Amino acid sequence: MASYKAPLRDMRFVYNELFDYSEISSLPGYEDATPDLVDAIIEEAAKVCENELFPINRSGDEEGCTFENGVVRTPKGFKEAYRAYVEGGWGGLTSDPKYGGQGMPSSIHVMVEEMMCSANLSFGIYPGLTYGAYQSLHAHGTDELKDLYLPKMVSGEWSGTMCLTEPHCGTDLGLLRSKAVPNDDGSWKISGTKIFISSGEHDLTDNIIHLVLARAEGSPKGVKGISLFVVPKFIPKDDGTPGPRNGVSCGSIEHKMGIKASATCVMNFEDAQGWLVGEMNKGMSHMFTMMNNERLAVGVQGLGLAESSYQAAVEYARERLQGRSLTGAKNPDAGADPILVHPDIRRTLLNIRAFTEGARATAMWVARGLDLRKKHPDEGLRTEADDFIQLMTPMVKALFTDFGFDATNAGMQVFGGSGYIRETGVEQYVRDARIAQIYEGTNGIQALDMVGRKMPAHFGRYLRRFFHPVQAFIEEHAEDESMADFVMPLAKAFGRLQRATGYLAEKGMKNPDEAGAAASEYLRLFGLVAMAYIWARAAKVAMAKTDGEEAGFYQAKLGTARHYMERILPQSSGLFSSIMAGSKTMMSFADDAF
Repeated sequence: MASYKAPLRDMRFVYNELFDYSEISSLPGYEDATPDLVDAIIEEAAKVCENELFPINRSGDEEGCTFENGVVRTPKGFKEAYRAYVEGGWGGLTSDPKYGGQGMPSSIHVMVEEMMCSANLSFGIYPGLTYGAYQSLHAHGTDELKDLYLPKMVSGEWSGTMCLTEPHCGTDLGLLRSKAVPNDDGSWKISGTKIFISSGEHDLTDNIIHLVLARAEGSPKGVKGISLFVVPKFIPKDDGTPGPRNGVSCGSIEHKMGIKASATCVMNFEDAQGWLVGEMNKGMSHMFTMMNNERLAVGVQGLGLAESSYQAAVEYARERLQGRSLTGAKNPDAGADPILVHPDIRRTLLNIRAFTEGARATAMWVARGLDLRKKHPDEGLRTEADDFIQLMTPMVKALFTDFGFDATNAGMQVFGGSGYIRETGVEQYVRDARIAQIYEGTNGIQALDMVGRKMPAHFGRYLRRFFHPVQAFIEEHAEDESMADFVMPLAKAFGRLQRATGYLAEKGMKNPDEAGAAASEYLRLFGLVAMAYIWARAAKVAMAKTDGEEAGFYQAKLGTARHYMERILPQSSGLFSSIMAGSKTMMSFADDAF
């Protein structure tokens, strides 16, 4: 049976040791984010995730959501768990204090988010969507809209969604048909059908606030004519309580491979009353305030599930007796050795561990960028932080979810036939992880975004926010023999990335298919190098502490770093070869031969 224990020690390492926490606590408004407070927050979050959310993860998967007469009911225990979540103030952890939030940094939020994804991904999607809707409204809504909706969303009394996809259009939102017709009172009538709407209908909150993309009559065709509207399930009364039912209804819920306790809905809007958010015809840019943050959050979903799978696999590998060690019995008093002694099992577990710890540190690196972008008093540094986030968002979303799925699959493999059986709980991780590679923009779309938009943006300005610190680190430690095992592999892989970047920049301008053909390999190469840089930094910190009170922790950190450099980073060589091969084999293949 799977179990979960929040990896608090590694989170402390990342927040306090790998990065300088004072860079965040010195920002205006974040002065309280000291190690002591952060410790208290993540310890309490761990209790909620371990004791409230994880115990209903498998039962929620078994029961799923139910739909009857337009009403969606969440599985047993979800309402009680949500109540505990709300009473703990977790929904407002990083929200604006003006609307009842605690105003904590994103650096803290990313750790709490990981724990929720590990413990119960289906549950985490409900408040996760609310936080995304909160961010769009906070950034683009009028003061009147913010005063009306945000306090209830921050408190968790009301939840939120984002309604983009329609039956005939997913990524290509220029084909969107939902329409908006103005009312005399300044509001709008919204009509259309949206599909794949996470948390579109449920029984956890008193009201659900939908952010809906629609096109007003006379607006330009394509994405330039889309606007964003806030459409509540119940229209708030003057006193802020839910009033009459709006023209919003759930037509059905999807029967899915995974995340079965998360309601994925078909939503029908029939002359529903809505209010414009931000500027007319700027809906896509306004929605992307939410989408970019959601893509980072989805990347953390891959990390969270990988952590849960790793913990379950390690526990099983210690207990399962099967065969003998190749170098002689390690457990001679029993009929067999634990499978942990076998090289292939150890390789599998270390692969997962190297990803989870590397991804956790990389996620913190990006989250710190969010904090700097939001709070740093220097405008130039805020711009640099934004450049960095723009560049890293597609990589985190795609690489973390690809690796996350691979990790859950590998964790299940450790269990052998037992892993394929529902009762062990680990096959659920595989099913839940699979959607993260698809929603919030498929991973292929993320790769195209990186090579088609982020790489050439501002004549390569975004890339400099990554390339410069990596190059500086390599140069600083090039002569340090103690760091050779980490810096040399990083330098070689970084050189491949630089050459691949130059190649795509040149070839892609002449023939966009060249960039498109190499996009997925390039994104993975970029991600492997980014994680190698983080692992090299982690190794430097750990190396200085292997003789202290926690020698075992730091020695394991160094061992995992070496495994990453020796067994995972070499993939960069094959990816580089694929990128440099060009697009000819795939683009010259006859259509009718497929």
